[in-house]
Amino acid sequence: MIGRIPSPRQRQNRSPTKEGRTVQYRHKFISTGILVGFFLGAVGCAGPEPPTKSLYDRLGGKPAITAVVDQFVANVAGDAKINGRFATTDTPKLKKHLVDQVCTASSGPCVYTGRDMKATHAGMRISSADFSALVEDLVNALNHFKVPEREKSELLGLLGPMKKDIVELP
Repeated sequence: MIGRIPSPRQRQNRSPTKEGRTVQYRHKFISTGILVGFFLGAVGCAGPEPPTKSLYDRLGGKPAITAVVDQFVANVAGDAKINGRFATTDTPKLKKHLVDQVCTASSGPCVYTGRDMKATHAGMRISSADFSALVEDLVNALNHFKVPEREKSELLGLLGPMKKDIVELP
């Protein structure tokens, strides 16, 4: 005798066999596991962002800062608008202080040991135009090394407030 194929309604009324229940539970377990994994993954993505690197690290550390300072000093030396002001400057000492100053300002491990800006520039009669030329030379050095805009702006923002201690003339 050929067996009858149960109708969908008859299949619905049947109790699953032990084997069938095991398969059902296995499917539920796997589905639940996938949902829990997805949920935990989504929650993990919503956690706090990792701490951002310091400006010092984003600039490339002391070697990169030293390279920018070297280029900056070379730019100033070639800038007829202001190079006369640096004719008697101890260039190696100036470079060391500039590197330490940028390193310190950008949250690096260096310690700036030079004098404060007001005492250093007192009586030098530096004008706003002189200061602007100096900033332009620094920006050109940063551009030479393709420093990203974010880091450039952040660094200039840290050094900009020194203008009030350096400039004596309008």
